Amino acid sequence: MKEPQQNVEYTNAQIAVNRFGYGARVGELQAANENPKQWIKNQLKPILFSQDLGDSNDILNQAAKYREQKVLEKKGMLPNKPEQMVTKNFARSALRAMAADTLKQSIHSSHSVSWRLLDFFSNHFSVSAQGRLMAGLAPTLEREAIAPNLLGHFEDMLLAVSQHPAMIIYLNNEKSFGENSRIGQKRNKGLNENLAREILELHTLGVDGPYNQQDVIELAKGMTGWSIKKSITESNNGFVFRKYGHEPGKRILLGKPYLQNGVEQGKQMLKDLATHPKTAEFLCQKIAHHFVSETPSTQLLASMQATWMQTRGNIQKVMNAMFEHDDAWLSTAQKFKTPREYVISTFRALSLPLSSKRPKDKTLLYTLINLGQQPFNAGSPAGYSDANDDWLSATGLMARIDWVNSLSKYVKHINIESLIHTIFAGAINQNIYQTIMHAESRQMALIMLLMSPEFLRR
Repeated sequence: MKEPQQNVEYTNAQIAVNRFGYGARVGELQAANENPKQWIKNQLKPILFSQDLGDSNDILNQAAKYREQKVLEKKGMLPNKPEQMVTKNFARSALRAMAADTLKQSIHSSHSVSWRLLDFFSNHFSVSAQGRLMAGLAPTLEREAIAPNLLGHFEDMLLAVSQHPAMIIYLNNEKSFGENSRIGQKRNKGLNENLAREILELHTLGVDGPYNQQDVIELAKGMTGWSIKKSITESNNGFVFRKYGHEPGKRILLGKPYLQNGVEQGKQMLKDLATHPKTAEFLCQKIAHHFVSETPSTQLLASMQATWMQTRGNIQKVMNAMFEHDDAWLSTAQKFKTPREYVISTFRALSLPLSSKRPKDKTLLYTLINLGQQPFNAGSPAGYSDANDDWLSATGLMARIDWVNSLSKYVKHINIESLIHTIFAGAINQNIYQTIMHAESRQMALIMLLMSPEFLRR
């Protein structure tokens, strides 16, 4: 299906707020208008998550207690106090609470560019909530490994992600042991290549990177013994290096030797991958594709890649290089909003109150499920697609119309013309503007506004 055509040219303030952020709230276009490039650079701020909703250690501890509880249940030895028992839905409850919390913070944030960047890397390092344990662990990956490294060096993020229990369990590395290690020989355990393959193919060099099957094996061997805690008394966010499961000997990755040095062997391999020129090329192209255009210019990509190599993959500086380049400020909309972008930008535009009770977390998340982008459910380490054609369909548009129609019934006393000013500050097709302003009802005007080509795209 082809995208709706429009010929509106956007101001730099609109580009800053809508292309790089999650859409305008009241007053944001005016604030960005003074100095759009500086405004957007100031948007890159650290994201801090509260510990109120728990963390990966809590999930692992509850999972261990739940397993113990099931064993006791078979023996008829359950605790006398029901409040001491872990419910079977503990992981799904954690998933719902954390996913909704991230969504609400994205809506309320005064620096939504950072939240867009968090979502980008969360999708880049995609994990799916498959099974009880992963349901609880999946949302902790972005909170514990990605957010703390969001504006730092990519190598630190890559290492934190690769050692996080969510990624280790999702890609089965807790079952990967060297065949010549003590554990491998004693328990007849072997190598699992899943994590190594996805790091090379999806996280660093890209599918066309300069590696082969032997490089996958070498990286997998370098990370043997990278596992998770077995008991609830071990710490370090669940990561454990089981040295007796590590494959002994020297590794050679992309032609470079790595001496046997325990956990440091795999860590050094990841650091070198993070600063490899092909990683710079792959990540910069993916970032520009997400934020700017399906076909970013070679000049823009060259500037970002040069910055990556000069700064050893400093994410904030690479983003600033993108913001500084004229080719990032194309005057017409380039991307069709994903369901997540659409929902967040809608709530931001309407300034709807979002509390712990309204709307309910289930309702908020069901919206994304119904629109086709359920959090932590991409079903593949590749994450959700970032291509326009994969979201622009008749079915997808009808789902958005149904949602907006339902939402509009609860939006009372809204001034449509003020809302248009908040969202577009005048940059809207005049035919569409007249059609909206002459709609038969306020509800119909709102639906037409939120389904207009200008609002559907960024």
